[in-house]
Amino acid sequence: MTAEAPAHADRPLSPRVGLLQGVRQSLTLAWRTLVQVRHNPYELSDFSIQPIMFVLLFTYVFGGAIAGSTQDYLRFMLPGMIVMNMLFVTLYVGQGLNTDVRKGVFDRLRSLPIARWAPLAGRIAADQVKQAWSIVLVVAVGMILGFRLGSPGVLGLLGAAVLLLAFALAFSWVAVLVGLLAKDAERVQIFGFTALFPVTFVSNVFVPADTMPGWLQAFVDINPVSTLAEACRGLMRGGEVATPVAQSLAWAAAIAAVFAPLSVAVFKRKV
Repeated sequence: MTAEAPAHADRPLSPRVGLLQGVRQSLTLAWRTLVQVRHNPYELSDFSIQPIMFVLLFTYVFGGAIAGSTQDYLRFMLPGMIVMNMLFVTLYVGQGLNTDVRKGVFDRLRSLPIARWAPLAGRIAADQVKQAWSIVLVVAVGMILGFRLGSPGVLGLLGAAVLLLAFALAFSWVAVLVGLLAKDAERVQIFGFTALFPVTFVSNVFVPADTMPGWLQAFVDINPVSTLAEACRGLMRGGEVATPVAQSLAWAAAIAAVFAPLSVAVFKRKV
């Protein structure tokens, strides 16, 4: 007796993964990243303790000296603090990606019939959820300390959150590239903090640009961090919105256009 072959045995396997399948796989991998927080709540502390600490320190240590009043300084500083925190949170994309590559997670994923871009997209999608949590946390702490929204109100806050998430989505490709090139997760953090501290502090995040020397103001004016902080201030407190928002979106598009192809090329070569 001979066993009959299954009816689908003669069907050729598809060499490509469809877009819809790739999106599902990306969401599954994003959930894999997020569910780790439930099993290891300590991971969430990196997104929670640091922002609260920075808001409290800058408000009550530097607020009176810089603005003459902690409430006035909180009103100026909080939108910029959200921008700075967004950039630092994005570094965890590179750290997590580096850890997965070194531990062979991507080697196991490569043996599965999934889209090659799904692991990267899943990691970045999970970061968007963490970014949203971080934004809510910083705004909540600011509200408790006395920060109040300006004339745009809640719609302005939602607009600022969408703008921040769009910029974080683009900047995540920088963290992905660093995570793929670094030898270990510790080097990702060291390089990231070394690069981000000058960019965030030499900006209008903490002090107005007109208090700095003229030669330094020239850099602050073209710094994308300053542009994004100014856009968030306009949306959250009231003021000019159209120009800084358009410039921030242009910066996000430029960053993604440069670093996304580089990250994908390095990923294909390394994994």
